[in-house]
Amino acid sequence: MSGLELSDVSVTYPGRPPVTAVRDVSMTVERGEIVALVGPSGCGKSSLLAAIAGVVECTGRVAWDGHDVSATPVHLRSFGLVFQDGALFPHRTVAGNVSFGLEMAHAQREERVARVAELLELVRLPGYGARRINELSGGERQRVALARSLAPHPRLLLLDEPLSSLDEELREALAAEVRDILLATGTTAIVVTHDRSEAVAMSSRVLEMRDGRLVP
Repeated sequence: MSGLELSDVSVTYPGRPPVTAVRDVSMTVERGEIVALVGPSGCGKSSLLAAIAGVVECTGRVAWDGHDVSATPVHLRSFGLVFQDGALFPHRTVAGNVSFGLEMAHAQREERVARVAELLELVRLPGYGARRINELSGGERQRVALARSLAPHPRLLLLDEPLSSLDEELREALAAEVRDILLATGTTAIVVTHDRSEAVAMSSRVLEMRDGRLVP
């Protein structure tokens, strides 16, 4: 099955001297697969995720279904992002956050309402649409962030340390929930984490990074 393909991807940040965070990474992620990138802080995991998303410049080739997207702007790649802190909009309700991507895509109101209700049910937050973000717990906020990222049907979802801000017990429970949600929606995903047990719980395949490279 086609999906994501990276060929000799490198990321170098300017400076004196320049810092190379990712070195000649090649990998594939098939459609519907959940892959975890695990490794210590500073090993290049988040930089690789940013290169895939198009947030940082890279050399090499980033392709989806055989089509090179290396020069495609972030908003046209149809890749979703979930960050460590959720990055939710505090001035919007839960429903307003979840529907944001649909609004940007100019979806009709009826479609937005139905999709928000569907996703809040999926992430086990039915009836939460009118709540404010500051009324939610940390775990609930991450569920909303996941729902928001899934709303516009991304062809690839990139999750950067999505559970690291939560306590250990909640991380363990939510890791399994996130994996179940991704599998239920058939979402292709890459999860970045420094916790190997979390990587195993959330993914179908674990890849390790060290010093900017994938470890064989």
